Amino acid sequence: MPFDYTLDFHSVDFRQHPELYRVGRGEQGVLLVQPYKAEILPHWRFKDAAAARESSETIYGLFEAYLKAHDFVGADMARKFIQMGFTRARRYANHAGGKKYAGPVPADKKGQSGAHGRAELPRNPHPDVDKVEAAAIFKRKWDEAKANPEYLRQKEAFIEKYGK
Repeated sequence: MPFDYTLDFHSVDFRQHPELYRVGRGEQGVLLVQPYKAEILPHWRFKDAAAARESSETIYGLFEAYLKAHDFVGADMARKFIQMGFTRARRYANHAGGKKYAGPVPADKKGQSGAHGRAELPRNPHPDVDKVEAAAIFKRKWDEAKANPEYLRQKEAFIEKYGK
């Protein structure tokens, strides 16, 4: 099932209502799903390799704590923040100021990933080396999270119980 962007994200507590959560693809919903956004976002930093190392380790610690508490939604959200650390660091390495697409996000697409018909801006011919390293740090943690046996077990159980 696709991620449901029609939910009232200001009032839904996904810890109390995990049945409303959709695993989705990639980073879908990462900046919407509460209370996890509030718990994880303060630790999310990717400005350079040092920040990425500290951030990815802290968020991976949250990922493990959510798994230990059998809170798959929290673990999946932590995985999404780690993935987003990788993608944002790469975006800032490749595009000056992190702006990847020309023009504003259409009003009806705010909070959703994608180009939404906008052209990609030219890439920086000399990517920011520190941002490239920051992305690599997050990529390693993301790969570790995706392959974590307990995460995979809980993901399968969640999908079996609630659907994808």
